[in-house]
Amino acid sequence: MGRPPTPPPTTLTRMRVTTERLHLRPLRDGDETDLLDYRGRDDVNRYLESDPLTADAAPAFVAERTALTHLTRDGDRILLGVELDGRLIGDVRLKSSGTLADRQGEIGWVFHPGYAGHGYATEAARALVRLGFDELKLHRIWAQLDPRNTASARVCERLGMRREGVLREESWFKGEWADLAVYALLASEWAEM
Repeated sequence: MGRPPTPPPTTLTRMRVTTERLHLRPLRDGDETDLLDYRGRDDVNRYLESDPLTADAAPAFVAERTALTHLTRDGDRILLGVELDGRLIGDVRLKSSGTLADRQGEIGWVFHPGYAGHGYATEAARALVRLGFDELKLHRIWAQLDPRNTASARVCERLGMRREGVLREESWFKGEWADLAVYALLASEWAEM
């Protein structure tokens, strides 16, 4: 089995991205309050592996994620805060999966529910997908989510991702067996959009 002829770049050349309404940028000191406003909520964490962010944990959360700008090994992540009118309303991440030569990335997003219904998650995720395919030369970008998380499923669909399947009762998650839906988009499909 061969590998792609050239390895993908592993560092984003531009860590600030501006869309029509949003600014995507690395987290920085001072983001703790905005992060707590959404990552500290039980409803936001319902479908996340993490527990709600606490004030004590927020500085370390920011410090650990500030340096996430490289995909040099499996599991590395790039995380960007999503800013609207000077306020952090969410964050998006791209995580390498498989070997780097496999050129696959897992995308995810977390947003304040007070900003739901305006297309911000889709706009930010689309910008990150563009970076993944155009700059990092990924072959496939995928997302995994609890199928009950209909808002995230809709974001996947708006991005043009295909629902590849559902793993039934895939894991014991927060006190119950949970299904896992997998969505994916290929570089060739992205190029046709």
